[in-house]
Amino acid sequence: MSQDFDPFVVDWISYVKNPRYTLVEKCLKLSQTLEYPDLNISDYVQKLHIMGKDLKNSLSEIKNPTYLVSILNEYMFDVIGFSGNSDDYYNPKNNFLNVILDKKSGIPITLSIIYVELARHIGLDLHPVGFPSHFLVKYSEELIVDPYNRGRLLSIDDLRGILDRNYGGSVEFSPEFLDEIEPEKILLRITRNLKNSYTQSFNYTMAMHCINMILGIDPESPEDVRDKGILESRLLNYDLALRSLNRYLELAPEADDADYVLDLIRNIKERFSQQ
Repeated sequence: MSQDFDPFVVDWISYVKNPRYTLVEKCLKLSQTLEYPDLNISDYVQKLHIMGKDLKNSLSEIKNPTYLVSILNEYMFDVIGFSGNSDDYYNPKNNFLNVILDKKSGIPITLSIIYVELARHIGLDLHPVGFPSHFLVKYSEELIVDPYNRGRLLSIDDLRGILDRNYGGSVEFSPEFLDEIEPEKILLRITRNLKNSYTQSFNYTMAMHCINMILGIDPESPEDVRDKGILESRLLNYDLALRSLNRYLELAPEADDADYVLDLIRNIKERFSQQ
């Protein structure tokens, strides 16, 4: 099944492209599309709104950003009880905002979305940051916050440490890593998380839905075109697999895995010819 005919994609793309919906609503729509068809988006939006109102009522007249961050941290992590889910980090449910709001535990990207939304209620203009391997938020280049670790303020040395831990020293810090990330790219990042989780658990049908949702937003993404081809081959859709894998080589002819993909194409053709 191609993304052109995947019914999961049609409604999803229409919702994501509609400017009247917020990032929070779009994240909840993702949950509804993939795992929770009976989810009431408005109920969870209201739940978050009530938290924001409670937070606002706890404020003094001080509007210093550092003070506001400290108040937000106290409310979100001590009063409400949100925390980073280090025990079950790779559980795909950590990517669903409704689950995070219910269980008060999540991963950097979902906790950051909630953190930014709560900050908005107290006039704190925070921006999501798609830092490699660890989603963050920022007020400015000098005020970087890690919602996964209870709103800890991070220095440049801290950021280098995150890169070293996750990439073994192979990735150097770059200021562009602190650029604000657009809502659409946040949705893509979450959906790719889910694609990887479903693939690793051999749920290829759900992984394919994720890939089609991604390609519906970003049709020229080489990585996802390749992964679509690989999954189509595992689902024995050899003609669709060849189409995607050949498209990948057109999009990324110098890719490091080009030889692997060429071998895969040859193997698929051999199996295809034997049908």
